[in-house]
Amino acid sequence: MELIFLGTAGCIPTEERNLSALVIEFLNEPFLFDCGEGTQRQMRKCGVNFMRIDHIFITHLHADHFLGLGGMIQSMDFMERNRDLNIYGPAGMQDAMDKLLGAGTFNLEAFDINVHEVGEGVVLDTQRYSVHAMKVLHTKNSLAYSFQEASHRQFQKQTALDLGVPEGRLFSKLQDGQPVEINGKTITPDMVLGEPMPGRKIVYSGDTKYMPEMADFSKNADILVHEATYSIEEAEKLAESFHTTTLQAAEVAKTAGVKKLYLTHLSQRYTEPEKLAEEARTIFPESYVAEDFMRVKIEKHW
Repeated sequence: MELIFLGTAGCIPTEERNLSALVIEFLNEPFLFDCGEGTQRQMRKCGVNFMRIDHIFITHLHADHFLGLGGMIQSMDFMERNRDLNIYGPAGMQDAMDKLLGAGTFNLEAFDINVHEVGEGVVLDTQRYSVHAMKVLHTKNSLAYSFQEASHRQFQKQTALDLGVPEGRLFSKLQDGQPVEINGKTITPDMVLGEPMPGRKIVYSGDTKYMPEMADFSKNADILVHEATYSIEEAEKLAESFHTTTLQAAEVAKTAGVKKLYLTHLSQRYTEPEKLAEEARTIFPESYVAEDFMRVKIEKHW
């Protein structure tokens, strides 16, 4: 699993930072979270093929988080994509997409778009991974997302042999969750599989005011990507803004017990972003500033 930062700026891009977007690469499939203006070019620059994306998750309907969808979808159509594209987002996502794709004279011809308006809870669930959403405090319908690898139960080979199961085809059946019969005795998967081990987990806050509840949502995550629009030196501005400071993001990471925190959605006024990481490290030592094109690998748990 790999996390790829495509855009780490606040609401205005800079020479070094594009607008919000990140990719989670899992089992050779890219999942896109937010799609600020210019995201498709960021993908080309870092070698992510947007034609392989089937699932896009939008946190909220501010332009710097979704306006890049129109151009990218048009490029997909020009390149003769033939698979459906799934877009998940808060209430209002369908209307936003209708307006975005209805602008100008462009007509989508090669594939269909399935828009899923989602709230809190499970957004997408498969045998290998799941995506969950949580409502956050920014716009009326803003969301945070978590990407969770499915849990895994280690096959206990010696236990299976001791129960009389010969190595080979029957091992595979048990690992796939199917019972087998040996000399008139049924051997179930529970008899030869260990306790479930949680899979890898990445949480993306989107834009949000500080919420202690984010710690529960982010519990034991390998990586928390949290907005840090403000330095602690400008905390007084929070009264007028639904955003988070570096220290507040670090507090969420510490309480949640995550392994690493990456700060994103950085304002153009901070010309020395490493100072933001230093602020966060006073509370949570494993704090880092996200940079465009940064890649972070998440090692397997088993």
